[in-house]
Amino acid sequence: MDPQRRPGRAPAGDAERPPPPAEFQAALDSLATVRARAEVVLEHIPAPQRLAPWSHAIGARVAEPAELPGEDDVEVASGRFIVLHDPAGHDAWDGTTRCVGYVSAVTDESMVDDTMFSEVAWSWLVEALADAGAAHHSLGGTVTRTASTRYGDIAGPEHSVDVEIRASWTAGDTDLDRHLTAWLEVLGNAAGLPPPGVHLLGSVGNGRATGSAGS
Repeated sequence: MDPQRRPGRAPAGDAERPPPPAEFQAALDSLATVRARAEVVLEHIPAPQRLAPWSHAIGARVAEPAELPGEDDVEVASGRFIVLHDPAGHDAWDGTTRCVGYVSAVTDESMVDDTMFSEVAWSWLVEALADAGAAHHSLGGTVTRTASTRYGDIAGPEHSVDVEIRASWTAGDTDLDRHLTAWLEVLGNAAGLPPPGVHLLGSVGNGRATGSAGS
């Protein structure tokens, strides 16, 4: 297995970089302890270099198994979790460490007409941060819903609906495992994953999943 691509564990930082500040290193060590649920694959991805002196990025994806042998799996959700750190502090952040999260997912077609969907999707993040005990402030972001219809000789379903959640917030401590855990909860909700301990009987994404309780 590619060491940069492994399910269930947040990748460690880039070992080739110079030693980071102690606060940032503590944040990276915390991230490396996170274990994602089995349906989510985590990987270390290139981090933006111009937004802060120090940065780290983790990619995540959820996919449905291929229906036929030899076919690729079908991605239903993907995300990025980026940590920006400025030891001198950043006025716009009101702190030294900023978390940036992005989720994109295929969702149920009826959701695009639900006027409450954006509020519900945003509440996923607000509640996940609170449930994880992730100390934070200066939270902001957007929820975007897009409906697409394909015409002609283009692969994919005729109709599809995508949701994008973009958010950023300032971490109040170096326990970034709590922040990443919260963001993975948002990814799971957007992908239509059932609550932990519930087994899927149908499809993972697109709102088609059904489940049964059990371990």
